[in-house]
Amino acid sequence: MSEVRWRLHLASPPEAVWGLLATDEGRAQFWAESAEERDGAIEFVFPSAQRHVGRVVEAKPYRRYTVEYFGSPARFELALDGVGGTDLTLVHEVPDEWHAEVNAGWVSVLMALKAAADHRVDLRNHDAARTWSQGYCDN
Repeated sequence: MSEVRWRLHLASPPEAVWGLLATDEGRAQFWAESAEERDGAIEFVFPSAQRHVGRVVEAKPYRRYTVEYFGSPARFELALDGVGGTDLTLVHEVPDEWHAEVNAGWVSVLMALKAAADHRVDLRNHDAARTWSQGYCDN
C-alpha cells in the first residue's frame, strides 16, 4: 500500500467546504454526477455510468470526513487557515499499482472542489463519451 496525500488551500470557510463534502447536493457539485447517502453509505454515480458504494467511516463536522472509496478510507481533514479559509488535507491509502492513477485522479477531484467552493464553477464536462477512461481529466 502507498499513501496519496494532497493539501489544498481554499478561500472558503470550513463550514462551506464541509457542505460540499458531506451532503448529497455538495458532492454532486464537484465529485460525481450524483453521490447520495443512504443508511451511512454513499452511492457515487460517475459520468461513465460507473457506480461505487462507499460507507461513511467518520463525519466530524467542519473537521474530518472519511469515506470508504474504492476499497480503502479516503480522509479529508479541514483546518482553519487563520484568515477565514480552509486548509484541506486528503489522505488515501491505495495499492501500490494504483498510486499513479489515483494520485492524478485526486488532483482532478480537488481542483473541481476548489472551483466549486471558491468560485461556484463546475469544471467537469458531464459527458459520458469524455471520461477519465478516455483520458479526459475534466470528467
